[in-house]
Amino acid sequence: MERQLTKAEEQLMQVLWKLEEASVQDIINKLPDPKPAYNTVSTIIRILETKGFVSHKTKGRGYVYFPLVKKEDYSNQSLNKLVDGYFGGSFKSMVSFFVNKNDIDLNEIETILETINTKKIKK
Repeated sequence: MERQLTKAEEQLMQVLWKLEEASVQDIINKLPDPKPAYNTVSTIIRILETKGFVSHKTKGRGYVYFPLVKKEDYSNQSLNKLVDGYFGGSFKSMVSFFVNKNDIDLNEIETILETINTKKIKK
């Protein structure tokens, strides 16, 4: 999966991942004010369908949409793209960047290390 979402597409996907399935109106209801027009959301959902992120099933006279791509899979791909694009593929460089910018504290580093060590043990 080497597909990227626009900001608007990602905003709709975030709602759909949370709801698991929803009509266009359900999605609009979960979006912050000012709410986009129905036709705008409907068009973006159809684009997401074309890109393979979303599918639908018929419900009454309308459609209910559901994600085909797991949030975790998309997040992982996006993170890898970020690391490759800005940190030369090095997670170490990315962590160093955040530590040097004081955006991460010692407790957060310890939590990250515990998570990494837990993953290594499970393999």
